[in-house]
Amino acid sequence: MTTTNALERLIRSWDDQQAAYITHREQRFEIMLDAITRMCASSDEFEANGTGMTVLDLACGPGSLSQRVLDRFPGARVIGVDYDPVLLAIAGSWLGERHGSRFTPVDADLATSGWRDQLPDGPVHVAVSSTALHWLEPAQLVAVYAALGALLPADGVLMNADHLRYDPRAQPFLTAAAAADDERTQHDAHSRGVRTWDEWWADAVADDAFGQHRAERERRFADRPPTPHAPLELHLQALSTAGFSETGVIWRYYDDVVVFARR
Repeated sequence: MTTTNALERLIRSWDDQQAAYITHREQRFEIMLDAITRMCASSDEFEANGTGMTVLDLACGPGSLSQRVLDRFPGARVIGVDYDPVLLAIAGSWLGERHGSRFTPVDADLATSGWRDQLPDGPVHVAVSSTALHWLEPAQLVAVYAALGALLPADGVLMNADHLRYDPRAQPFLTAAAAADDERTQHDAHSRGVRTWDEWWADAVADDAFGQHRAERERRFADRPPTPHAPLELHLQALSTAGFSETGVIWRYYDDVVVFARR
């Protein structure tokens, strides 16, 4: 059994490692939480603490965003979907220990059409994702947005925080500026001893509780090629086509964007 202290160190290390690749990572989390706060304040369906609300965290990883939602809204429930068995095991252990049945981990592949069938029964009011959906091919991303358009109720909200890269041919200056900022952020963090992506993974699978899923993880992702770039315009158009009445950007730092959509 992984100890609480070991889990806390692993999660803290994940957050530090991710912040090395995402400048102002906590700011973009905060704007997403603020939007959920506004939903609670403007609706008779939810209490201020999130009671009555279910949030779906798409490709939740080890639970960074789910944790922040559950901490901010102690009455809310979160469903965390991921296809990575190592990360999902970490999320289930970490958030199950902290929040019990308020967090439900779901093993499902967003790249397939059947992922919605794996969700527990009941309504979903908010869908969120952080630094994850860029792993989907554009057609798969469009399909996920279409599924969410059917899943979320009227006034339901979707927020996706991710790097949506500039077009290097049409936007060479912005492309270079964003790349330079990424390099600076990584250099600053790694010079302070923050773990790299590869180092963090080595630590995670060294724990038997999570390392036991390593072979299955490698099997699942063995044949998945790199995915092509899906620009911001594609996201916004796909969301409109999926039936979202309001779409836009609620936060941006270079090519790091929080896309917002409301049914």
